[in-house]
Formats: sequence, structure tokens, C-alpha cells
Amino acid sequence: MIRFENKGKKKKLKNLKYLIEYIGLNVEVINSSSPEQIGIRGVVVDETKNTFKIEKENGKEVIIPKKGSVFLFKKGEEEFKVEGSRIQYSPEERLKKIKFE
Repeated sequence: MIRFENKGKKKKLKNLKYLIEYIGLNVEVINSSSPEQIGIRGVVVDETKNTFKIEKENGKEVIIPKKGSVFLFKKGEEEFKVEGSRIQYSPEERLKKIKFE
């Protein structure tokens, strides 16, 4: 594990989760303004500015809006939560738009 003494750098690294490519990652909807979407899990197969398309284990694809949803992504051994409203950009725009706190 890499540790940084400068807390500002650590905070910036934490925010990198908003800049990664989500297509191909395992995901679970852990909170949503639509209760029937909570618990949906699978692999992200497409992303737009406002939605993720998730292929569930049974092969069916569902489209989940980013706004109003919280996602738990798994990348290798790492798990991280992302509020969909913080990434309401197309993948191409995300690098320009996300601000480090």
C-alpha cells in the first residue's frame, strides 16, 4: 500500500475513482431513488452521460440512471462507492469536468 505524508495528495488519489473507465467493471446498485433497482449487479457494458448499461448474471441488460443512484464497483481486489450524480458526464468529458476537492 502506498502512503503519502501530504494529505492533499492522498485526497486527490481518493478522487481518482471518478476518473477511471467503468466499462468492464463489476458493479452493484447499493442505493437508488428507484427501490426496485437496489441490489442489481453485473458488469458495466456501456456508459452514457446519464446511464450505465449493466449486464446481469442471467445475460439480461438493464439501464440504470446515474442520477439518484449509488454504485459499488469492484476492480480486482478493490471496492469503491461512487455517487452517480458526481459522474454525470460522458466518459470523454469526465477528465475535464471532475474537480478535486
